[in-house]
Amino acid sequence: MRATLGLDLGGTKIAAGVLTDDGLKGYFERPTPQTGDGDAVARAIAEAGREAVRQSGLAVAVAGVGTPGPLDFAEGVVRFAPNIPGLVDYPLRERLEDWLGMRVILENDANAAALAEHHFGAAQGAKHSLYVTVSTGIGGGVIINGRVHRGAYGQGGEVGHLTVVPGGPLCGCGRQGCLEAVASGRALERDASYAYGEPLSAEALFVRFHDGEAKAVSLVEGAARHIGVALASLQKVLDPEVIVLGGGVVLGGGEDFVAAIRRAYEEHLRGWKAAPIRTARLGRSVGVIGAALAAEYC
Repeated sequence: MRATLGLDLGGTKIAAGVLTDDGLKGYFERPTPQTGDGDAVARAIAEAGREAVRQSGLAVAVAGVGTPGPLDFAEGVVRFAPNIPGLVDYPLRERLEDWLGMRVILENDANAAALAEHHFGAAQGAKHSLYVTVSTGIGGGVIINGRVHRGAYGQGGEVGHLTVVPGGPLCGCGRQGCLEAVASGRALERDASYAYGEPLSAEALFVRFHDGEAKAVSLVEGAARHIGVALASLQKVLDPEVIVLGGGVVLGGGEDFVAAIRRAYEEHLRGWKAAPIRTARLGRSVGVIGAALAAEYC
């Protein structure tokens, strides 16, 4: 592949690197601005990108940007990015093309991670894969024949907003009973704080889970069941060759958490072909790799 700049925009950091056939070159990170407008964020992204290109010593003509929030792919506009100031109906592609002097492609951050794991990570070698990230929220990406499947309206892969408990807890999207509302890190913290009668982080809950504490086991395995049921439904609809699980909750829960997800998944797939569930492999570089690949596979 050509040398392609990958830019990963997160709530706390911006990461940049140049992806080549030999891997990432010139990897660079900087904090995401916490004050200011959209231009302040875009300038910080451009600065990180220029530094990565400088360190790589390569000629780069195209960049991919992985960003949270609903996107208008055709217009290159970020409609809304939670926890990042100023990115409301913001023309990020136009600004970055001006400030970087190269062609820019925007991609949803979960889709970018799905591309990275498909081509270089846990789903490498598959034609079709499903990536699900379980973190503060829950997101996903569907890869068909090596490319992101966005659907007719750009809503493909919104795994976190599958309804799994009709009439259940209210989700951040405004609907009740979404997978994110019952199985994300935020949902675990809400339920754990209620169950224990005091504020409890997901990290603290997982410590108790690994110690075999009954309440913690019940809470974590309950979330795992919801995820497993959702994955079984997605397997029946999408029929991927591989399902990849990533995100901080998967990392914190470890193999016991993933095993509980697999049990529920397999139980609800009896009689159907089950794709293997694997954990993500690319770590903190997944967003940069995926953003660069988005520019290659747009």
